Amino acid sequence: MDRGEFALHHRLGADTAPLGDLPLCRVLLMDNAAWPWIVLVPRRPALREFHDLPAPDRAALMEEIAAASKAMAALPGTTKVNVGVLGNIVSQLHIHVVARREGDPNWPGPVWGFGSPARYAPGARDRLAASVREGLGL
Repeated sequence: MDRGEFALHHRLGADTAPLGDLPLCRVLLMDNAAWPWIVLVPRRPALREFHDLPAPDRAALMEEIAAASKAMAALPGTTKVNVGVLGNIVSQLHIHVVARREGDPNWPGPVWGFGSPARYAPGARDRLAASVREGLGL
């Protein structure tokens, strides 16, 4: 990752489909059909931790997380929204926003490290992407 300009980590690019940009974050759809799952990536260079963001960007990020959570909560069948900032595998600061359903593949356990990801069929991915974009006003 270049220290001078924003660049998306290659693994995030490989595991997701782009949905668009909010004022601070790039919004990505995780290509894992087990859960409706988006990732927010602040478009700032060389960020690793939440505290690396300047205070105004931290505030903006919290608002974008809230908007993303609301959009995911509005998806049919969602009973809980999980938000996580891990970065153990991909060190670039990114935030997971996952729509959970009682009875989903690892309910009530975490989504991380469970099973092997199954990619969406293109039509299903496109329908979900359209719903999330609409919910976020993208």
